[in-house]
Amino acid sequence: MKRTTLPQLDTILGKEFPCLDFGFVRLIDYMGSDEAIVQSARVSYGKGTKQVTQDRSLIRYLMRHQHTSPFEMVDFKFHCKLPIFVARQWIRHRTASVNEYSLRYSEAVNQFYIPEPEVIRLQSKINKQGRSTEMVPTELQQEVLQILKKHTQKAWDDYEELEQADLARELARIHLPVSLYTEWYWKLNLHNLLHFLKLRLDPTAQYEIRVYAEAIAEIVKSAVPLTWEAFEDYVLYAEKFSRQEFEMIKEALGGLQVRIDWEKVGKANGLSKREIGEFVEKMN
Repeated sequence: MKRTTLPQLDTILGKEFPCLDFGFVRLIDYMGSDEAIVQSARVSYGKGTKQVTQDRSLIRYLMRHQHTSPFEMVDFKFHCKLPIFVARQWIRHRTASVNEYSLRYSEAVNQFYIPEPEVIRLQSKINKQGRSTEMVPTELQQEVLQILKKHTQKAWDDYEELEQADLARELARIHLPVSLYTEWYWKLNLHNLLHFLKLRLDPTAQYEIRVYAEAIAEIVKSAVPLTWEAFEDYVLYAEKFSRQEFEMIKEALGGLQVRIDWEKVGKANGLSKREIGEFVEKMN
């Protein structure tokens, strides 16, 4: 069977999408498309569907009902350059094949992530893992930058000294900070990639990894536009309610004693007849 090619992706294969100061994301290879997803769902070796509207309806159905296996028929391979501390967060998504640049075999590169002044913030008092939105005084920003630059330069000077003494690279590297850049090839299917993006595009995700997620999201959106639309509607910008919360919503709507023309409201918001029916069933 002939491999599906997408002109919008072929034109950007190998192109660097800059991230942070020295980082980037590059699409190296891909397999599949929206059509591959609907073909898989229909267990068909022929043309998926003749009408885009039918493909769209099926993909939306698969997404909202969490039928994930058809989305696993699409693969992406990326080349990423990123700070080590971002890589350590990233690798927690244990659903990809990864091959990373080896500092046991190869020499380190003198490139360390130094944040822009405006992203230097105080610790959040609400989110123990993140930064606050509060601006930091310019004097403190400059002090932080001076400390980071001073210590990364000292670490690099020491690394070079150990290298020149012919110390084993696996020992010479061990004191280098996690702001050092690394590189890897990262390959995974669309289902797992969308899960990664759901978490790392969230405003509460660390700024640095969110930058990479945003670059990857633009590539995925171009590759599978129907799937991306469904992902935004049912996952990325959707909210999930507990059983108790949902009962509270229904009770509140019942207490208002208003008649709602769900079909009219649904159509105004771009829902299909089937989607409207499923929603009304939930509310009863």
